[in-house]
Amino acid sequence: MVRSAKNDTAAKEAAPTPMMAQYLALKAAAEDCLLFYRMGDFFEMFFDDAKIASASLDIALTARGEHDGAPIPMCGVPVHSAEAYLARLIKAGHRVAIAEQTESPAEARKRMGSKALVGRAIVRVVTAGTLTEEALLDARAANWLVAVGATGQGVDRRLGLAAADISTGRFEIVALAPSAFDAEIARLDPAELVCAEDLDEAPAGAQPWPRAHFDSIAGEMRLKALFGVSTLDGFGHFGRAELAAAGALIAYLDRAGQGSLPFLQPPRRREVSDHMMIDAATRESLEITQAQAGGRKGSLLDSVDRTVTGAGARLLAADLSAPLTDRTGIERRLDLVGLFAEDGALRDRLRGTLRALPDIGRALGRLVAGRGSPRDLGQLRDGLAQAQMLRDVLQRIDPAPTLLQSLLPDFLGHEPLVDLLRRAIVAAPPIDTAQGGYIAEGYDAALDELRGQGGEGRRAIAALEARYRAQTGIASLRIRHNGVLGYHIEVQAKHADPLMAVDSGFTHRQTLAGVVRFNAPDLHEQAMMVGQSGAHALAAESAHLEELIAAALARTAQIAATADALARLDVASALAERAAEGGWTRPHFESHNCFDVRGGRHPVVESAVAMQGGRFVANDCCLSEDRRLWLVTGPNMGGKSTFLRQNAAIAILAQAGSPVPAESARLGIVDRLFSRVGASDNLARGRSTFMVEMVETAAILAQATERSFVILDEVGRGTSTYDGLAIAWAVVEAVHDMNRCRCLFATHYHELTRLAERLDALSLHHVRAREYKGELVLLHELADGPADRSYGIAVAKLAGLPPPVLARARDVLKRLEAGRAATGGLAAGLDDLPLFAAAAAAAQEAAVDALRSELDGIDADALSPREALDIVYRLKRLAAESGDSPI
Repeated sequence: MVRSAKNDTAAKEAAPTPMMAQYLALKAAAEDCLLFYRMGDFFEMFFDDAKIASASLDIALTARGEHDGAPIPMCGVPVHSAEAYLARLIKAGHRVAIAEQTESPAEARKRMGSKALVGRAIVRVVTAGTLTEEALLDARAANWLVAVGATGQGVDRRLGLAAADISTGRFEIVALAPSAFDAEIARLDPAELVCAEDLDEAPAGAQPWPRAHFDSIAGEMRLKALFGVSTLDGFGHFGRAELAAAGALIAYLDRAGQGSLPFLQPPRRREVSDHMMIDAATRESLEITQAQAGGRKGSLLDSVDRTVTGAGARLLAADLSAPLTDRTGIERRLDLVGLFAEDGALRDRLRGTLRALPDIGRALGRLVAGRGSPRDLGQLRDGLAQAQMLRDVLQRIDPAPTLLQSLLPDFLGHEPLVDLLRRAIVAAPPIDTAQGGYIAEGYDAALDELRGQGGEGRRAIAALEARYRAQTGIASLRIRHNGVLGYHIEVQAKHADPLMAVDSGFTHRQTLAGVVRFNAPDLHEQAMMVGQSGAHALAAESAHLEELIAAALARTAQIAATADALARLDVASALAERAAEGGWTRPHFESHNCFDVRGGRHPVVESAVAMQGGRFVANDCCLSEDRRLWLVTGPNMGGKSTFLRQNAAIAILAQAGSPVPAESARLGIVDRLFSRVGASDNLARGRSTFMVEMVETAAILAQATERSFVILDEVGRGTSTYDGLAIAWAVVEAVHDMNRCRCLFATHYHELTRLAERLDALSLHHVRAREYKGELVLLHELADGPADRSYGIAVAKLAGLPPPVLARARDVLKRLEAGRAATGGLAAGLDDLPLFAAAAAAAQEAAVDALRSELDGIDADALSPREALDIVYRLKRLAAESGDSPI
């Protein structure tokens, strides 16, 4: 079959250009990522990528050429400022593949001729969980990437989590049951979550990943290869779900780095029982690391944090997110805090030194990932040198707390590396290596000689500039340099004519608006000398940089251990500082399930009250075996919710190894913490406020043990009074009889106080309030016994309800209270509860009044038979409606 010339022409027009063919091949490899395609000094994006990026970055969308007969959408960002644009794209939820030029234009021409296309390859995939750049990360927050593996079904179902923060190398593996999955994800709060594409437990927003990557046998092999071991026994015993998760995590990182894996410390295997279990609803309710409004401000972490380093801030957040359940581990942390609490001078000296330290953990992470710079080496040098000085001070402490003794060896052995970096790297090294200048003078004599030659050449060029001015008489003549022309002579256009003459000795290079540029033989000669010496110097510096990075990476594990030790010292001294600042005290732990806090305070609320010039009212909370369930009544705004939350916060702080805001605290270890305080709609999952409340309450009743601590506030308030009281009644009984945990239960249902007659471990308490001259005074003090009334109408008055509404509410309240008085005490069943009886009595009284009114208006002697029949029907309707109250 013979093709026509017309068909050949059409085929050529339809075929993509070589550059576009290269782009399309790279885009296919980038899968679901935006592709940053390097073209000179810009990263360009095309087609849908350009449309998405231009909208996200608010940059211009243009077009370049055609593809399939249509203009190609295009936008781009400068290479030198790409990090800022990357940060915005990642924050917007995108993933970005970086396609870099793998050769220079000169190398391409040498390889393929004058029209050769520069080679490009994807060198990295940037995602939220694989960031290492300082500008893209929050210095005071971890950046977790989590992969989830699963095995089995039904009761045999097991999950494994592999979590890595590649900016510091932290690597954890956790085995857990599906019921603990949400709580562990809430603890880690990952920047990115990777799940098998068919995982049933995958939450919204998880990144699907082919199931083939979640193979436990392949995962075991990847772990062994990564750490160069023949067995994983030294790291712990890993189940199949954990190995599947770890293998998928390594595969994901390998793809992100395009074959270059980041720094990972040996995996630390954790059991869920190692730390206090805190589910997502409880974390949100208690605002442990984030306020409900978003961000750290207003959270428990924010009120506690006095750390002076980014690494310390990250560790403190981790401690509060996962309080320990091991009493020995808690006491070791408290002993170290106690050392710094008792010695203010030592604490001040330590914090002053730490404050000046660079973040060596993240500097190391960038070097291992191949994205390090001379500045990162300078940070290692300075940080490790300061660590040595700290060790010299701390090793003189006698007796030293056990935790400090275990940390001190992590500061040893860095002297040779520090000495090497001191000699090799300038005092303030740059991030960018393109201009050189980061290797110190005196480190390499040959490099110093090359720099001298370059300096002599630049001085010679300066002398040429003076000579050219004298020769031409043009005082404004300048010798300039740029990346395209190199060194050249530049004069204003009005002075250019003498230099344009054939016999002037100058060669025309370029004419621009207002200036003309020239070259000259002797300038070209000097420029060649400067360029050659500069290029050789840059090459020498680059070689030294590789050698120095290799020297640092040879001590990766030891440097990481030093970084971790410095962070722990920062946390301990910061908690001691917070304790001294707020009058906090060391908690003491008992072997039984007690919770005895005297003069407890809520740190967040106390700080807010102090800023307004007020004083926080402290309260006691003494839960014991025979009084493990407190029923707290009292008015709204009286402080019930604050009291509940402050005791939960004290439990978290104590088991994190921190002093607590109280006069004293004696506590039994809490295995699980639950909070059901406040609720909001979850419309995305089809749940109303009440449904959310019931789901959270159900989780508590299903999971709380005798060692748990539970706070419940206004259970049942989201439905009708009858249903709500019945549910609250049943929940109190269940917590008391079945869970048998320590619990604070706040309620407005005063009828629940009658449960104290039957439930042995139920103790009644209330927040105090008074009415003075018609105004409500909230005392925020906790007292024994039930509240005498709810003060609801008084609180409504404080809130500004209109007087007619308040008057009507008082009238209704009188009717209900009269009905309650008429029905007597509490009967055996819920149908006879006083509140129900009061409502029924009010309804009956209203129905009787309506019948009497109707009968009194009838003139029996004047009625016709038809009118009499109508009245009978009307009275029957009234009788049928007698259950509805007119109130």
